[in-house]
Order: sequence, then C-alpha cells, then structure tokens
Amino acid sequence: MFKTDARTIGFIVTFTALTIILNLSPIKIPAPYAPYLIYQVWEVPIVAAFLLYGFSISLIVALTNTLALLVIFPGALITGPFYNLAAVISMLIGLSIPKMARLNPSKNVKTLALYTALGIASRVVFMTLINWIFLRFPPPVGFALSEEAIIASLPIIAFFNATLAAYTIPLGVIIAKTLKSVTK
Repeated sequence: MFKTDARTIGFIVTFTALTIILNLSPIKIPAPYAPYLIYQVWEVPIVAAFLLYGFSISLIVALTNTLALLVIFPGALITGPFYNLAAVISMLIGLSIPKMARLNPSKNVKTLALYTALGIASRVVFMTLINWIFLRFPPPVGFALSEEAIIASLPIIAFFNATLAAYTIPLGVIIAKTLKSVTK
C-alpha cells in the first residue's frame, strides 16, 4: 500500500487539485479527425504521481478526479468520467511493467520510449475492448452505435488514445523528474 504521512497526503491533495483544475481548464484541443475526442493535459499529473509514488497514489488521484467530474462536469455522457478512468488505469498498468523492473524512464531515451510504448499499447488494447463492448448501449452507458459504426470508429478512437498517451507519458516523466530534483 502506501504510508499516510503528511507529505503523502499533501501530495495527493495537490495532484488531485491540479488534475481537476486541468480537466476543467480551457486547455482543450478537439482532435481534427474526430472533434468529439478532446486532447487535454489533465492526465499528466496522474502519470507523474505514478512515477513518484506508485500505482496506489496515482489511482487515488485518478479516482478522486473521476468523482469530481461526475459532480462538476461529466461531459457528453454521464458515464464519460468512467471511460476516462478506464483509459488512465489501463495506461498505468502498461507503465507498471517497466516500473516493476525498476527501470527509470528519465534515465535515457530508450527507457522513456519503452514506458511510452507499453503505456500506449496497454491503453489502446484495453480501451478498444471497452469501446467495442459499451458503445453499442444507449446513453448513459454508450451512444447506441450499430456494430458497423463501432467497428468503423475503433481505429479512430485507438489513434486518439495512442496519441494522447504519446505526449502524456513523456510530460509526466518530465514533471516527475523536475519534482524529484526540487524536493530532494
């Protein structure tokens, strides 16, 4: 698990607040190929939390963000924050593989590329499965899409998930490395 000292609690509160603020901020870019998919930076602090404190702390930050979004702004679907949570958790699972091997992503470009590739792969595979299962249901679970529409949309959503993780993970590494050097 994790120790619950004041520093850890402060870190959780700070990173959760930052994640929520970034999620609600105007820093949003609709994907030009699918404007209903939005590029944002709110996942970056969750990746940094994972790298600094591990899976448990990053999961607390992600879960708290999900609860806040359900109350404040769920998006087009009330279940949208759960899709976001699934995407984040699946990416963190991919990041867990090199982290368990004690590889440091800020050590060299190859290790950073490994982290990024595994985070992307895990997210894309998991979210493709999630979207294939749930997009067929009517709102609030899905969008009542036909099987043909789901199959047509999966590559677009996979590309979105891959490109979002491709900048989120390196930015999270930069933030974690900076915070680690400042708080030594």
